[in-house]
Amino acid sequence: MISQKIIIGITGASGAVYAKLLLEKLITLNDQVSECGVVFSENAKAVWKYELGQFEPEKIPFRIYEPDDFFAPIASGSAGYDTMIICPCTMGTMGRIASGVSNDLLTRAADVILKERKKLILVTREMPLNLIHINNMKLLTEAGAIICPASPSFYSHPDGAEAILTTVVDRILRLAGFEFPSYHWGESQ
Repeated sequence: MISQKIIIGITGASGAVYAKLLLEKLITLNDQVSECGVVFSENAKAVWKYELGQFEPEKIPFRIYEPDDFFAPIASGSAGYDTMIICPCTMGTMGRIASGVSNDLLTRAADVILKERKKLILVTREMPLNLIHINNMKLLTEAGAIICPASPSFYSHPDGAEAILTTVVDRILRLAGFEFPSYHWGESQ
């Protein structure tokens, strides 16, 4: 079983519940996580509070870095992180990463992950898409990133909103290489 160093970036796109569920699921996979660093954009903090109520980062059992902390280990390739998941990922953040603009810790960490040829997963939350978004997705895919739109699946017959959202979170974590019981197409339930 893997044990990886992972970065979770959370931006101000609607869908803070995806980030919350992702962090909760990572807690249950702690035997597969050797280290986890989390960075919220300033807008992510506001959206989290607006959509989910209280923003209480002290309840997150992972190391949280401020978006202006360029001395954080996640800002350097020498720290050896394996995977970065940005969930949810705004189109603005995606555009800055695609353009190589590292104006905060979140975009710098993504730049480092790409240059080190590690796994970058962008969980986008925007629709419809314009041509700039599509071109940025193409550019990032060519650079090695995985674009993973927050599009839930329904073939597992999820029974409620959280179960529907969990189909996305499970898919993200499987893309990242985590192993855990979840629905797989073609298997009996």
